[in-house]
This record gives sequence, C-alpha cells and structure tokens, in this order.
Amino acid sequence: METYIDVYINADGEKSSIIFKKLTEIGLKYHIGEHDFIYDWKKIASISEELALADKIQEKLKGTGAILRFITIR
Repeated sequence: METYIDVYINADGEKSSIIFKKLTEIGLKYHIGEHDFIYDWKKIASISEELALADKIQEKLKGTGAILRFITIR
C-alpha cells in the first residue's frame, strides 16, 4: 500500500526547498512523475494509520502555506 502526496506551494508561503526538507525528514520519499512524494506502508494500513500520517504531515507543514493532496492505493 502506498500513499502519494501532492504539494501545492503558496507563492507567499515557505520556500519549496524548506518544504521538501521537512517532508523528507519525516520519511517521505520524493517521487518523480505525477506525484511529489510517496510513503510506502509496506503493509495494508488502517484508516486510523492513514489519518495519523496525514495529521503528522499537516503538523510538520503548519504555517508554510502549503496545500496538500493525499491519494492512497492498495
């Protein structure tokens, strides 16, 4: 199972290089292609685990002005 994270950068917000650093610090891998980052669960995750990941990412990027989009595929 994998979760793909797309990040939309606000021109008045944090620099994209800082956002990249914050996301890789919490274990996300950058992804070249349709999506910006990927989190590989290495298992089938529960909805509570998925929400915990989204909460963690949202907390890490709080105040940056970034907008997030999550897509999870089993």
